[in-house]
Amino acid sequence: MRVMGVDPGLTRCGLSVVENGRGSQVVALDVDVVRTPSDAPVSKRLLAVSDVVEHWLDAHHPDVMAIERVFSQQNVSTVMGTAQAGGVIALAAARRGIDVHFHTPSEVKAAVTGNGAANKAQVTAMVTRILALQAKPTPADAADALALAICHCWRAPMIARMAEAEALGARHRQAYRAKVAGEVKATR
Repeated sequence: MRVMGVDPGLTRCGLSVVENGRGSQVVALDVDVVRTPSDAPVSKRLLAVSDVVEHWLDAHHPDVMAIERVFSQQNVSTVMGTAQAGGVIALAAARRGIDVHFHTPSEVKAAVTGNGAANKAQVTAMVTRILALQAKPTPADAADALALAICHCWRAPMIARMAEAEALGARHRQAYRAKVAGEVKATR
């Protein structure tokens, strides 16, 4: 499975593509950070991010995209820009029929380091180790994008099993309701 990991942002947007192998093996294929000038209009910044993401989608053909879920931050304008960038990125994937999954920062940290409260240095160190990189990915947005992709690779089997279980449960509920409706109808 090829996963595009995205750490959304307007000033810096981390992009990565990884592929999972056997077991927990993950291989990094590409990583970069899109930068936009903070003094540019938001619409132009979103367009710049969108253009680069669309190029990546066309060049790398990911099977799925993992985006960091905007959880909470102190600075409302930062949250808005991050959410807007995430929306533009998710839309680009959706237009290509690529499934999009969102993961919280603590979920990603827990998956990669075993500690949902890990700091950026710990995440970067583990990403470097997991992917057997020669050098630490910089800036932190690049490491975060890789961590998101790794997290999704490792969680995808569980996500698929959960979806199957939910679908099975829905079928059972539907069959039960039909049975009950038939019994009620028969007693009238």
